[in-house]
Amino acid sequence: MSIITYPLLTEQEQNSLSDALHFMKMAELQDACRILGLPDAGKKAELIEKIMMFIRTGIVMPLPKIPEISRATLRNGQHLHPDALMLYGSYKNDAATRAFFKTLIGPRFHYTAFGIDWLNDRWMAGKPPTYQEFADYWIAESERRKKNPHDPKKEWRYINFMQDMQITHPTASKDEMMTAWKEAQAHNAQRARRILMAIAQYVKTRDI
Repeated sequence: MSIITYPLLTEQEQNSLSDALHFMKMAELQDACRILGLPDAGKKAELIEKIMMFIRTGIVMPLPKIPEISRATLRNGQHLHPDALMLYGSYKNDAATRAFFKTLIGPRFHYTAFGIDWLNDRWMAGKPPTYQEFADYWIAESERRKKNPHDPKKEWRYINFMQDMQITHPTASKDEMMTAWKEAQAHNAQRARRILMAIAQYVKTRDI
């Protein structure tokens, strides 16, 4: 058995792979994890981080667990009230919840990534918020983002791609933009898979 030296890729190669992984669909990322022998559970950003961590260090990241205090039980299902806790396993992104938030926030409410991220962070910290706390945060954060717009996250590669297309190809039609996206998505997904297959083969030969 030979010693495996980490990282498995140069910094430039890591950046290139990370960018390609952000083009992948969830099913492709799950398959990418399986190629490396990694657990395939988690959100898109978590899967990408898991893959890159393994390539940098050889460490297999455990799946983060939400504390019991943030989880719903059979006794505390979703209850739409300002003082009720938003608990993992009972909170729903459905029409009833959206209508309820509009009573707390107003007709401008809509589901946002920053709201879901904040909620997940609170769950992981063992501090589930009430519906009113979520509404207060949503209002304050929406106002702040009007003054300081945020760029889309890296995992929102589709949005980033389309925004870039609008700048670089302002006359392109929606169909042309969608065709370009599908071609880029397929090309990068195939490129990432080839790299991961080579890494998996390298690791396998060193384990023999």
